[in-house]
Amino acid sequence: MATFRDLLAAAKSEIREVDPEGAAARIAAGAIALDVREPDEYEEGAIPGAIHIPRGHLEAQIENRIADKSAPVVVYCAGGIRSAFAAVTLAQLGFTDVESMEGGFGRWKDEGRPWKQPASLTPEQNNRYKRHLLLPEVGTEGQVKLLGAKVLMLGAGGLGSPAALYLAAAGVGTIGIVDMDEVDSSNLQRQILHNIDRIGDRKVDSAKKTLTMLNPDVDVVTYDTRLDASNIIDIISGYDVIVDGADNFPSRYLLNDASVKLGIPVVHGSIFRFEGMVSVFHPTKGPTYRDMVPEPPPAELAPSCAEAGVLGVLPGIIGSIQALETIKVILGLGDALIGRILTVDTIDMEFRVFNLKPDPANEVTWTNRDRIQIKELDGLCAPGLSH
Repeated sequence: MATFRDLLAAAKSEIREVDPEGAAARIAAGAIALDVREPDEYEEGAIPGAIHIPRGHLEAQIENRIADKSAPVVVYCAGGIRSAFAAVTLAQLGFTDVESMEGGFGRWKDEGRPWKQPASLTPEQNNRYKRHLLLPEVGTEGQVKLLGAKVLMLGAGGLGSPAALYLAAAGVGTIGIVDMDEVDSSNLQRQILHNIDRIGDRKVDSAKKTLTMLNPDVDVVTYDTRLDASNIIDIISGYDVIVDGADNFPSRYLLNDASVKLGIPVVHGSIFRFEGMVSVFHPTKGPTYRDMVPEPPPAELAPSCAEAGVLGVLPGIIGSIQALETIKVILGLGDALIGRILTVDTIDMEFRVFNLKPDPANEVTWTNRDRIQIKELDGLCAPGLSH
């Protein structure tokens, strides 16, 4: 009968091994570090950027985590034994460029090479965000990013309601809400943060109650005030992303200029009757609101939802897309709508995407941020933040 030593020797005869110095060079050149230790071992420290799949789950998870079987992989464990068997398994699964690190993580640390303690969640958070953690593109590190993120909602109305609900459910750690209105019965057709028992309450207070009950991980910061030139810089400073749910041009231009000055991306949404649109205005990476609408139209050509009406479910669609784009920006996930406009026509159920280019005449840019003056655009539309 073959002994463990025999099995290990056989495994090592089938694979390539590399010492920690060689592994570090391979990883620096773009190889994937694959940690096959148990979760408790991994949580005590790991090679920065390593993908973690316990050896017992390798066959079930590896193809979802590393899709390219020709990608270079350096697999390691605590001492170099489990990684040798893991390398054999990877070869059997069709991975063609795999090396096992001699001496494992123990030798890596002993030689003074960089390592870090991976981000971790509480048992309750592991359960709450389980479906996120199963996504290789999110995982624990991504969830920790969400918990550390700060998102400001401009408005707690039709767009702000679904966006805030999904961002809170996703575990965005700090959600700020700016709104100076109170809950009215006419809001309840679409503003799902609120309910009939809160008619007459301040919207920011109602929103905070709903979001806190949904997810106690979330710190909800309220601003029961009108956003204007005197306070916008103080309010938006420190936030990672702003979700724009304003329904008037003065607020949109004011937000654009302040966000460009500070370099904060804005996930814009707007709705009208049966149609809506979403775009991401990222001052350091693409066009902004003034590139899309250089000059505000006259008030008579820009009716509000209160004047023109809106299908109640429409802000749910647009606000949910805004929440999705916000999460993508936070995680650096996929291709956000930077430099693109997504339009939705719910009557014909058509989704279209249009490219948006910078306007050469637009001087309100990140490059010119030091010369941007924050000022009001009065007399264009009635102020307000709730669709």
